[in-house]
Amino acid sequence: MRILVINPNTTASMTAKIGEAAQSVASAGTEIMAVNPADGPPSIEGYFDEVFAVPGIIAEMGKAPAADAYVIACFDDTGLDAARCASGAPVIGIGEAAFHMASLIAGKFSVVTTLARSVPAIEHNLAKYGLASRCAKVRSSEVAVLELERPGSNARHRISQEIARAISEDHAEAIVLGCAGMADLAKSLSEEHGVPVLDGVVCAVTLAESLCKVGLRTSKIGGYAAPRGKQFAGTFAPLSPTEVEIV
Repeated sequence: MRILVINPNTTASMTAKIGEAAQSVASAGTEIMAVNPADGPPSIEGYFDEVFAVPGIIAEMGKAPAADAYVIACFDDTGLDAARCASGAPVIGIGEAAFHMASLIAGKFSVVTTLARSVPAIEHNLAKYGLASRCAKVRSSEVAVLELERPGSNARHRISQEIARAISEDHAEAIVLGCAGMADLAKSLSEEHGVPVLDGVVCAVTLAESLCKVGLRTSKIGGYAAPRGKQFAGTFAPLSPTEVEIV
């Protein structure tokens, strides 16, 4: 089984961290390919950055058409719906994956993300996925995404403080980390606070493997139908969809 894990931003150090997290839970015989686009924002913090990351996601999928599944490793589930249109293989967003797994092990969970500007998008996704009632609160730690990559940063300490507040104030029974750049923190934070702390990367890889094992693929009836063939203009011409049925 081959799973393409796409970090939608261009920060290679974060891609390496994401790849390590993905490989740590992959089954024997599963090949993890962690990539990021060459063009786009170095981090995704809000709606504006998200728009410029989506073409890179589709381009990376196009480079690996034989992958058995794809993981979008941005907690906002950047470009997830578009990516599902682009392939018949399962496409899993790390946000949606983490929400579903948290709902299986806790009555209520809280999300601890990076900046406050990311909170509305996460809340929107929770409502879209039908899981808003299971989330006690979406909290921001006011840690910029790239701080997670900077040696000597106190980012972990600030995230830990927000987790403590979520447990005491929200009565959260589990914590979902709201950024792929936090992938390496989940285990130690869980041990520190005595509650399950979920990283979306490992959740998404696990779900992607499960879908492949039982032979489930993305439905091509309705909103996730393959894009109609047409010629795009200018910069996006190489991404022009062809009239090929995806099954």
